[in-house]
Amino acid sequence: MTAIKYLVLVLGVAAMVSGCSSYQHRNQMASFNTAYSSGDYDAALKTVSFGSEDDETVDSEGRLLELLHQGEVYRLTGRNEESVRAYDLAEVGMKYLDTEGMLETAAENFMAVMVNDSQRDYEALMAEAVLVNTYKALAFLAAGNNEYARIEFNRANDRTRRAVDYFREEIAEQQAALEEKAREGENNASMVRNSLQNKEFQAAIENHYGPASSWSVFPEFIVPSSTYLHGIYFLANATSGGDYERAATSLKRVAQMSPDSAILKADSDLATNLASGKQSLTELPPQVWIVYENGLGPVLQEERFDVPLLLFHGNQQAPAYIGIALPRYADRPMVPGTLGVMGDNAETVQTERISDMGTVIRTEMKERFAGVLTRAVTSAVIKAVIQNEAAEQFGALGQLGAAALTIATTQADLRGWQAMPDHWQAARIDRPESGNLTLLDNQGGVLGNVEIPQQPFTLVYVKRPTMLAPATVITMDLQGGGEAVVARLPEIAESAQVSGIQ
Repeated sequence: MTAIKYLVLVLGVAAMVSGCSSYQHRNQMASFNTAYSSGDYDAALKTVSFGSEDDETVDSEGRLLELLHQGEVYRLTGRNEESVRAYDLAEVGMKYLDTEGMLETAAENFMAVMVNDSQRDYEALMAEAVLVNTYKALAFLAAGNNEYARIEFNRANDRTRRAVDYFREEIAEQQAALEEKAREGENNASMVRNSLQNKEFQAAIENHYGPASSWSVFPEFIVPSSTYLHGIYFLANATSGGDYERAATSLKRVAQMSPDSAILKADSDLATNLASGKQSLTELPPQVWIVYENGLGPVLQEERFDVPLLLFHGNQQAPAYIGIALPRYADRPMVPGTLGVMGDNAETVQTERISDMGTVIRTEMKERFAGVLTRAVTSAVIKAVIQNEAAEQFGALGQLGAAALTIATTQADLRGWQAMPDHWQAARIDRPESGNLTLLDNQGGVLGNVEIPQQPFTLVYVKRPTMLAPATVITMDLQGGGEAVVARLPEIAESAQVSGIQ
């Protein structure tokens, strides 16, 4: 079998596999989102569950997305042990963020350029990895396991610190590999490199995405909600000046990202004053933090368009317009407004936005986009070469068949963790003497009452994906002194909930 016949055969088989897996993933996520958006978490869990024997090793890389979705649904339903177990397995599947074998990486990159990025095992965003550690910390805290909660908050903070180096090294490795292949005289690598550097190509990308400098991103990688939770956790659990410094550093960093936020400034000032000794912990009344995860986070959509690629014709390079498919994030709905928090004096404090998921994800995508673009262009160049070879060897019929396979395999990778929120809000108040806290919805209506135990620091964690879903309210001791109380508010939503939607 000639090389071109072999490549066309491989491409044909891959096209069928790619189409089936993409269709299955879209159906699975559509079913999950329908149930999750209505607050039917048991139905949502069924859509991402998979059978395995007790002694069977879970394919953590291949099942990474299911594990991420499972972990969050378990956490929202108070099944903290199951949540941690799912997130632990997910972390095993994300080890490539720290290290990955060269042979495995090479094999996955080959399939990515021959077919598309969806042929690779799902590679979680660094932001997703940071959130895994944060959600694990919250699950441990809700279970009353303060020791492990501390470990996970530290791991989330460490992942954030290492993210900048990770992105820099990833981009440098991709560029170095492309340059080396081009120097060795590989025509495909030269065409890819020259195409990426071509001004017409760059203009076509900017026409669809805008210049990278205009993207709404943070100046550096950070997941503000995770850094914020790290800060208030160490403020509540400080046993030394070093712990207060950790809290002050994290809270100051988040406040600097949102200089107009009153709540972030107040928390940063509190931690700084405690760290410096200007304020004593004994002077501080019991504190209650309300953290509110609101809405549905961004999802990927496909952008298909033609770009000019520089291809060899004989010994000359000439531009040819060829289609590529790239991912682009699109926002999803959020719950309007804020949460009201009312204590004994009937005065209402409103939560305020402290972080949004879209900016976090787009900050990371800006760093990853060069790699995504390089693989898409490499794939387009290789498929164009195959089409030319098929036309020369098999005539118009061969060219038509190769073109059909190219169209079928030109797809953007649209996979992602869809249980993340649109944004986070927060507020802090003194604990009401009665211990009763009333939560109000965006229209001032009563969501429900929350009982705040007599303890120095309390975290009321609220998550509501849509207006159709009740708010999950987890009231926990920030010092991990006991198990959390989980409620779904308003309680009337339980009877009105649409169950088992498919």
